[in-house]
Amino acid sequence: MNRFARLATRVLRVPLGLVGLEPAGEAAGARPECWPPGTDPAPEVLECCRRVAESGRPQFLARAEAGAASFAFAGVPLVGGSGEVLGVLAVMDPAPRVWSEDEVQDLSDLAAACSAQMRMRKRSENGRQAREAAEDAALSAEGEALRAQRLLNRSELLLRASEDLADTSGLDDVRQRVGDLVSGDLKPVSIDLVLLRRGRLHHVRSPIDGERPGVPDSFDLGSSWPVAQSVRENRIVVVDAPSQDGAPSGPLASPAFATQDLATAVCLPLRGTHRILGALVLGWDAPYGIGVDERAVLTTLAGYTAQAVERALHLDERVTAARQLQRAMLTELPDAPGLELAALYRPAARDDMVGGDWYDAYPLPGIANGDLRGGLALTVGDITGHDMRAAALMGQVRSMLRQSDHDHPGKGPDQALTALEQACRRLDLPASGTAVHAHIRPAADGHWHLKWSNAGHPAPLLVTADGVVESLKQHDILLHPALPPRPRTCAGRSLAPGSTLLLYTDGLVEERDEDIEANIDRLAHLLATAPPGIRLPALLRSLLDTVGPREAQDDTVLFAIRIPTS
Repeated sequence: MNRFARLATRVLRVPLGLVGLEPAGEAAGARPECWPPGTDPAPEVLECCRRVAESGRPQFLARAEAGAASFAFAGVPLVGGSGEVLGVLAVMDPAPRVWSEDEVQDLSDLAAACSAQMRMRKRSENGRQAREAAEDAALSAEGEALRAQRLLNRSELLLRASEDLADTSGLDDVRQRVGDLVSGDLKPVSIDLVLLRRGRLHHVRSPIDGERPGVPDSFDLGSSWPVAQSVRENRIVVVDAPSQDGAPSGPLASPAFATQDLATAVCLPLRGTHRILGALVLGWDAPYGIGVDERAVLTTLAGYTAQAVERALHLDERVTAARQLQRAMLTELPDAPGLELAALYRPAARDDMVGGDWYDAYPLPGIANGDLRGGLALTVGDITGHDMRAAALMGQVRSMLRQSDHDHPGKGPDQALTALEQACRRLDLPASGTAVHAHIRPAADGHWHLKWSNAGHPAPLLVTADGVVESLKQHDILLHPALPPRPRTCAGRSLAPGSTLLLYTDGLVEERDEDIEANIDRLAHLLATAPPGIRLPALLRSLLDTVGPREAQDDTVLFAIRIPTS
């Protein structure tokens, strides 16, 4: 359970989190599970946990007294299936603080997930007890051996289901694991998972299914399909194939089963916390008897599946919201006569699948009526982290850097970065990371003049029209609130027609057990040998696919600027 304590400390940005279980009425147990591990909470913190467990209500204290000192405390009870208090999820900040509405909601959401995990563990224990009961029955009467063995198999199935479905990460994963579980014991020949969304039932297709001709992606909840009836009425529906001549050869439990020659199918409603989520449908090609014991097993299996589906839907919604936030903060590149611009962003394949990498391009002061007299500001940066917090910090830094340029017209990119750092310090914004900030302005004969300031970021690569690649290595220290302020440097270069400038983040060239310099050399070679006239979006995609890691452990940004030859 200390992983929930770890998540709580990370989300609420506090040094201590704990999950206190409640055996025999003790508020936090003999020793709560803490993060960081091995931490021994103060008695005053445990007393606050005890009060939360006794009252059964959350407490968010901006200031709790601990002798002569004080601290901030937040705790939410962990609730069982019957409303009983199982324990407490709590965090402590040694300094008093006011808990925001978002922090209250975040801790409550984590407590709900922790409660669900604890209830699942409790059900796992029930499964173990059922298995032991089945084993005792098998020993007590030889005549009951076959039935006892079947009960044992079913109990093991439920035990595996409670464990295997407890850590699924998506709907495809849920469907795959349910299929693996039932294929060994119940042995259906077909499985269908359908979910209810806006009055329609949608098939969750396995990645290996491919296209299924004649099977619609969704169908109406009010239709005559038995699976729709099961969801509408919130009950198990068993469908047996008619035996009379001329009747259909198999049960049409759902559209996915319509073309299959099945003898029996069962539709199991998936009951979520507050609503029916959909149904799990199993089909057999031979008659399959579903008695009282079998119904109990199937109902329990459907319950575990519903919990896994509900969790997967929650995670999908969170990732979708995070991606929408990330897309909203990424720049729509401006139309810049005399320049070609293209950018590509790929999030890390972990955490919230968003992060602190960004690119930006915007007109500098002096632009009027589409005329680029002021030129453009160009930025690629990387705020530390791969989660929502990093994305939020990135959005603030991106906006502040834009403001810095417009507050210092005619100044260089180094002064904009300096102004950004000063603003972060004054506002106590804990932004750390790297960035390349550049100004590019039109010059004579189709040339453009580039000035840049590098705050510890990977060096941009400049490719001339004749394929010569140069690494613009001039750089200063990275951005960090703990580093003392110091003047930043600025370098300049003239860009001739046919030149291409590539800015990128380290996610493109960093990979475990790989030499980063060798990857940068590969990147430079690919730039130098790119086909003449290749469009920038295609070039960036080719670079990412060729040089980038196969499994993205870090966010990646590529941003290219080309000076056309005509």
